[in-house]
Amino acid sequence: MKLKEKLEQKEQELRILHEVAKDISSNLELKDLLGRIVGMVMNLLTADSCLIYLYDKQNGELILTASSNPQEKALGRIKLKIGEGVTGWAAKEKRPVALPREAYKDQRFKSFTALEEDKYEAFLSIPILSKDEIVGVMNVRNMEEHCYPDTQVNLLFTVSRYLGSAIHNTIIYEEVVRKAKQLDLLSGVSRTIVSNYYLKEILELIVAMTAEVMDSKICSIMLLDEKREELFIASTQSLSQDYLSKPNLKVGQSISGRVVLEKKPITVLDVTKESGFMYPEVAQREGIVSLLSVPMLIKDRAIGVINSYTKNEHRFRKEEIDILQAVANQAAAAIENTHLSEEILAAREALESRKVVERAKGILMKELGISEDEAYKKIHRKSMDMRKTMKDIAEAIILATDLRKKA
Repeated sequence: MKLKEKLEQKEQELRILHEVAKDISSNLELKDLLGRIVGMVMNLLTADSCLIYLYDKQNGELILTASSNPQEKALGRIKLKIGEGVTGWAAKEKRPVALPREAYKDQRFKSFTALEEDKYEAFLSIPILSKDEIVGVMNVRNMEEHCYPDTQVNLLFTVSRYLGSAIHNTIIYEEVVRKAKQLDLLSGVSRTIVSNYYLKEILELIVAMTAEVMDSKICSIMLLDEKREELFIASTQSLSQDYLSKPNLKVGQSISGRVVLEKKPITVLDVTKESGFMYPEVAQREGIVSLLSVPMLIKDRAIGVINSYTKNEHRFRKEEIDILQAVANQAAAAIENTHLSEEILAAREALESRKVVERAKGILMKELGISEDEAYKKIHRKSMDMRKTMKDIAEAIILATDLRKKA
């Protein structure tokens, strides 16, 4: 290579690294940052395709997160284990893999129909590292036979290390933001519960706040009708009539019914493919995929469930399950407290009614010379005839007696 060409190449490398450093320091969201990097790599290598997989440490999977020619359904859905396919091999070995021709014949190669991998002849896979820890993998693909020069591979490996640190820091930042939102959710639910709102309003606020934090396409609270042994939708932030008009579920029926029966959370990766899910056609029409359903518990008694549906395939993390369970338990406490308040109020009203009826009975017994039982029957009969409560009739008797005394 001539000196001039070497200088031009170095200038290009420095320009690329400068652009990468600028993007990394510009506080872009992770999705936007990955999109910019994909564009740069495409220009640098004159590639036909560029994909970025990020490593989900909890599930031990590489997940397709960014693409130069995205198939919307493929993003977030295509996943590989460490060591699986060329991509997984690069992640496991933490070193690049360059296949200049017939990449699809490599024994490590794994094809995905959604990505049309068989039409690409050349394949370059670069691990994305942060402090020697795997963060993801960048794949470059060419339709024609293509030899990737060592200089470009090394440059891309350098770029991937810059990117690895940025991704690692962004993930930590997003984790902090997510935890802050979760704490805000619990705090908001607590404030709502001790407010002067009616139960219906409390449940509406809970599903709205939960949907925002959990990024739910649909969030719903289903309560148990113990007499009928059925779950009905008590509140949801969804305006879909298709979802709202779903029939009630029997205990043990579908996913939510099982949650009540088993009194433990259940996650489903894709409800449209889940044999135990009752309404896959509704899920398809509404565009909902994954489900987290948790029981609303009072001690060891389930009084309902909270459901969180996502629009994309999503593996719920333990912290997400824990936060929704905490919300469910707070909501259950709010419902139980409301019921207890209603029972106390009803008991007070019943006691007050009894006192009034007893006083009216005494007046009738004294004025008409009848027995206690006859006085009771007289008040009861008048109540039935006039379609009034016995308390209303008793108060009328007392009022009439008081007026006569004053006259």
